[in-house]
Amino acid sequence: GNLDRIQIIKVYLDPRLGRSVEKIYDVAVSDGRKADADGNVPPVGNTVDLKTATYTNDIGDAELAAVWTDPEFDATGPAAYYVRALEIPTPRWSTYDSVRNNLPITDIVPPTIQERAWYSPIWYTPGE
Repeated sequence: GNLDRIQIIKVYLDPRLGRSVEKIYDVAVSDGRKADADGNVPPVGNTVDLKTATYTNDIGDAELAAVWTDPEFDATGPAAYYVRALEIPTPRWSTYDSVRNNLPITDIVPPTIQERAWYSPIWYTPGE
């Protein structure tokens, strides 16, 4: 499937909370969508036909790229960063099986899924 978005996930120690926290940055988004004032991006849409367990690549992008700098970088605190790519919705394997075997689609799990890929983290340690 085409790509929905590329994200940077930052994991760092928040000294105010005394524990690690995670922050997600949408750094490249398909179809010209823009984040709102709170940073939320509207869903990419869904082309899955549940009757046939098929989808089209009419949404999303075949390729996304971005250059990103942490807007809240703290040189005194350790952090880890990794990249995550999300695809557009596609049929879940159980949906394929249901259609192939002429069975009802299960309601135990959603009939579609957004597959993800991620890259090895980059660790930042102050003073190293």
